[in-house]
Amino acid sequence: MKNYKTAFDNLFKELNQVVIGQNDVVKQVLICILCDSNALLEGAPGLAKTLAVKTLSELMELQFSRIQSTPDLMPSDITGTYLIEENKGKREFRFEQGPIFSNIVLADEINRVTPKTQSALLEAMQEKQVSVGKQTFPLDRPFFVLATQNPIEQEGTYPLPEAQQDRFLLKILVDYPSFEDEMKIVELYTETLTKVKLKPMLNKTHILSLQEVVRQMPIANDLKKRAVQLVQATRKNKDLLVYGASPRASIGLILAAKANALIDGRSHVSTQDIETMAYPVLRHRIIMNFEAERKGMKPDDVIAEVMKKLK
Repeated sequence: MKNYKTAFDNLFKELNQVVIGQNDVVKQVLICILCDSNALLEGAPGLAKTLAVKTLSELMELQFSRIQSTPDLMPSDITGTYLIEENKGKREFRFEQGPIFSNIVLADEINRVTPKTQSALLEAMQEKQVSVGKQTFPLDRPFFVLATQNPIEQEGTYPLPEAQQDRFLLKILVDYPSFEDEMKIVELYTETLTKVKLKPMLNKTHILSLQEVVRQMPIANDLKKRAVQLVQATRKNKDLLVYGASPRASIGLILAAKANALIDGRSHVSTQDIETMAYPVLRHRIIMNFEAERKGMKPDDVIAEVMKKLK
């Protein structure tokens, strides 16, 4: 496991030449990739969300594409469309692939597109394929969708329905950098125009094999039970919650805990892994009741309360 930790440490070291102060965010994005899943990022503009994901794709030699979400974006703008071409005097249809045909797809401000276009991402996220007309096109593996949301400026947005939010393994909150980190960012981006040349640290083959390693990571039965009990407790705490998390959250929590242990260089899952990953796995899968909102509680406060009751 030390070899894996060294590989991930080198990845972060290389990344920190370009992205400063977002290691927790990048780690959670990496956990999603290792779990062969998708992530939802929420943070104010200008916090290097796009830069972090693009840099990560460079370091892993993965094809990257970005979709800028706008209300007039159509499903075919994402999946692709058929074009008529003339070939040797004959007209024939040719499929022109959309930006979804990449390894890492960044859907910027996903809550700005209509529900019809949001749903175009669902099949790709869940089935790793795209259906256009009567044809189905498999997507290149590894495949990962990262959608961002802006928590401010909610006018003219279309909130993601619960069923679609459930498709994301983690909801990652991006916070402002510390004073020291912001000073480093200012120095890095105001004193030179030289582009940092990054050295690729992983490739597609490495990532696919790491996804297998994550699934084989040992976890004790009592920790499995604790993860499931925690998810089920979200459905029973009616004093704070209207709706709890689905069984998909139990699967996601155990997988994310395994990936967290691997990145930290441990050979098995610990209680700490379960507790650390409970927040990003559950925060978008629970719906608080009026009483919890009246108290000014946030989803993370409710999750902490549910965990406290289990101990």
